[in-house]
Amino acid sequence: MAEIGQDYLVLHEFIKRARQNLDRNAWDYLVGGAESETTLRRNRAALDAIALRPRVLRDVSRMELGGRLFGRELRLPLLLAPIGALEMFEPGGGATAARAAAAFGVASMLSSVCLPGLEEVAAAASGTMLFQLYVRGGPGFVDEHVRRAVDAGYTAFCITVDSALYSRRERDLAKRYVTPGRRRATGFEFQAALNWDDVKRFKDRHAIPLVLKGIATAEDAELALRHGVEGIYVSNHGGRQLDHGLGAIETLAEVAPAVAGRATLIVDGGFLRGTDIVKAMALGADIVGLGRLYAFALAAAGEAGVVRLLELLEAEIRLCLGLLGVTSYAQLDRSFLRFGAIPVAAPRVASAFPLLAWQDDTY
Repeated sequence: MAEIGQDYLVLHEFIKRARQNLDRNAWDYLVGGAESETTLRRNRAALDAIALRPRVLRDVSRMELGGRLFGRELRLPLLLAPIGALEMFEPGGGATAARAAAAFGVASMLSSVCLPGLEEVAAAASGTMLFQLYVRGGPGFVDEHVRRAVDAGYTAFCITVDSALYSRRERDLAKRYVTPGRRRATGFEFQAALNWDDVKRFKDRHAIPLVLKGIATAEDAELALRHGVEGIYVSNHGGRQLDHGLGAIETLAEVAPAVAGRATLIVDGGFLRGTDIVKAMALGADIVGLGRLYAFALAAAGEAGVVRLLELLEAEIRLCLGLLGVTSYAQLDRSFLRFGAIPVAAPRVASAFPLLAWQDDTY
């Protein structure tokens, strides 16, 4: 993406442009969280409280930065996480995001409440794509979406499990704003009724790998493994569901030993820098999900913006690994991390970028 390379030399430039391009409703939907936004801020606080312990005098002249997801090779171990109503940020919505992911070589996951829809997004790109479902109907509803996802060539199927009830997002409520995806949604009672018997039924009936998104304890990770789930997705919905939860990387530190390589381990929640991704890999993640970060790039510069964002993240990851004295994620472990470091900035949605205007509550 050389044509926009000089426009975006650092990650925070995407955030500034996104704020200029979006109206207040779209911006608040993107950056907001549930109720007091404590979980949202803890995502960042937990990452900032982990310091790095570098080793030196190691040959880091050659590195391996790639990853794998359900047998598919990736340029980086990254996933563009599912975000509802991406079309609020760029008209092509999920199709644009999937094209960008495929162009760069990372995975993408389409939300079932994102336009233009399952088949249209699959037709727009040929990369590693997963489909995420909010359950809005009975067993037949799930089976039909599985059939469609398989027919369209999706690599795996994901069910979100941390949304039994829809949270109170006060930035939206205070403005009396209802997002397009929320206006379209019906059948919330089916998501509320979802339980482990539904997971068993899925595994009994369908061969496509199943990912459960929203796992937040070692106990539930163990239950998922007992049910044969292939993907454990640690997430607190970007702080948009349960308020006063742990930061996502703290949850990862709890869940990773329970999973112990028995399933693909994915995490999202506040990951904004290359150092954040390296911390997650050191704790045992296989894949790190990007949420708000790629939405900023999408709103700033569309498909080209997301590709350029990934290029910059690749440079940050390479630098971090090299300065830690490792040449691959496999060489990382907890010995490279020190917990309990003193954060240097109050946690906010974009506090990883100190060159943004902190006096402006926008960020």
